[in-house]
Amino acid sequence: MVDRKTSFPQIATLGLDGLLVRFSDRFDDAANRAALAFRGAAAALEDVEETSASLGAVYLRFDPHRLPHAALEERLQALLADRDWYKAPLPADHRVWQIPAVYGGEHGPQLEAAAELAGTDVNTAIEELSTVRLRVMAIGFAPGFPYLGQLAERWNLPRHDDLKTAVPTGALCLAIRQCVLFPAQSPTGWRHIATTAFRGFRPDHDNPFLLQPGDEISFPAVPARDFGRLIDSPHGGATCESLG
Repeated sequence: MVDRKTSFPQIATLGLDGLLVRFSDRFDDAANRAALAFRGAAAALEDVEETSASLGAVYLRFDPHRLPHAALEERLQALLADRDWYKAPLPADHRVWQIPAVYGGEHGPQLEAAAELAGTDVNTAIEELSTVRLRVMAIGFAPGFPYLGQLAERWNLPRHDDLKTAVPTGALCLAIRQCVLFPAQSPTGWRHIATTAFRGFRPDHDNPFLLQPGDEISFPAVPARDFGRLIDSPHGGATCESLG
């Protein structure tokens, strides 16, 4: 039995036709893995009409006229007790992406300031940020907008207090030990460190979102002179390996 008052996971009512299963009240790797794995299992429950995962929680939508809240909560309690979700592996069908990025200069105007705040120099920052493998922890905020993590503690940098000039489509931005990859031009308080030619949202395709929660991504550095070539390449020069 889950103690909803003192521990996680917690189950809460969300509106007339939703329940929210929370695995933590703050982001950590285990809670995100739990949310991704639990969503996959909960989606198979009878009468669950829709599921989505955030950084550490799972939302389930259902028809309360066919399935009372209490009945679904009982099923979820049983599912939670079935295994240790915090030790769950990544989804079996997750993919590993390499998305080329141009760091610094006009393509990453806030890289130098971010490196200084992190206590390092630009070259070391590029070496670290271009080789680390990040995970798509959630898709949200805008269509195809991935939250990517988790970076080393030194990159626990605050967002700007005010919205800066809009970043371009494909901008790779950093804050609070995470990166985000913009699918469209947008104002942001995140620190713009690099730009890719990747387009994660394709509204004219049957599958409009290229990235999925659980996918892993690295952003290898390429010179600015290659950016024009990447724009003309499929998926901005990105490559993908399926592990499913």
